[in-house]
Amino acid sequence: MDLIQQIKKLEEEIKKTPYNKATEHHIGRLKAKLAKLREELEKAKAKSSKTQQFAIKKEGDATVVLVGFPSVGKSTLLNALTGAKSEVADYDFTTLKPVPGMLEYKGAKIQIVDVPGIIEGASKGRGRGREVLAMVRTADMVLIVTDVFNLHQVDVIKKELYEAGIRLDQKPPEVIIKKRDRGGIKVTSTVPLSLDEKTIVEILKEYRIHNADVLIREDITIDRLIDAILRNRVYIPSLTVVNKIDLYQPEDLPKDAIPISAEKRINLDLLVEKIYEKLEFIRIYLKPPGGKPDFDEPLIMRRGATVADVCKRLHRGMLENFRYAKVWGKSVKFDGQRVGLDHVLEDEDILTIYA
Repeated sequence: MDLIQQIKKLEEEIKKTPYNKATEHHIGRLKAKLAKLREELEKAKAKSSKTQQFAIKKEGDATVVLVGFPSVGKSTLLNALTGAKSEVADYDFTTLKPVPGMLEYKGAKIQIVDVPGIIEGASKGRGRGREVLAMVRTADMVLIVTDVFNLHQVDVIKKELYEAGIRLDQKPPEVIIKKRDRGGIKVTSTVPLSLDEKTIVEILKEYRIHNADVLIREDITIDRLIDAILRNRVYIPSLTVVNKIDLYQPEDLPKDAIPISAEKRINLDLLVEKIYEKLEFIRIYLKPPGGKPDFDEPLIMRRGATVADVCKRLHRGMLENFRYAKVWGKSVKFDGQRVGLDHVLEDEDILTIYA
């Protein structure tokens, strides 16, 4: 039995098995085996594939990839947002390679990339799915694009992204696994767990982890535990856009979807604001020692950035020769407070670095 047949057999068994406390242990093992087989299949396909990978140089402060089926208006949207010149036509697969454009908003430079349309089965290599999804994995944000006549495509796209190891709007599992030479598996949790310890141990053993200290800080599911073990998932924020509302206005829009018309430029200002918010940008105004802050060109960072992150962004030598910094703004108790490299900055802080 080859890998594909084994995968289908496991998928069918999982589908037929009702999930409850009595079957949890069995389903956990099946899902672990399934994830392993899928990994093996992807590695085998990647090894044998001679398809050239897409390549776009990442520029600006963040990269947003437009993902959707063919002919939903991704190219028109790219052109409307950035002034790029992606080819637009009324037939499928007009875009055959990635096309980038640059959106500038509130001092941030956001690279928007239109990639070829994906289809159902993209995660298994249908169409140019493998190349498109590989590019999506490198993005800072995913913009799922459909139109008013194909709302069902949103769930299909999310499923394909999930199968490709792309976790939308999730944080990495709060699980720490420290392998040891002996002593078996010791599971410790800081929260009550729905999964029993036997299931957790069996899933770990499927991946040849027989001796380890496992610390769990969330009520983990089987799928999240497998993600934590594999450690090859990517966690990316997303927005969903429903295009062509000038032609028809459906009543059952997907949850949190932004209705737009790229061609008529309806709601594009709202979309740009939502993209900026989702990317969690903060503006840092740099002030040279003894000088005035530069309010015209803020340094764009992501929420959670530290003084060390700013030093790395500006110049490698600045981090090596860092002495201290001073901050004015919301992140400090008083203006001009002296801080170190690990200080977390807030939006519109003023920063002076002494190096």
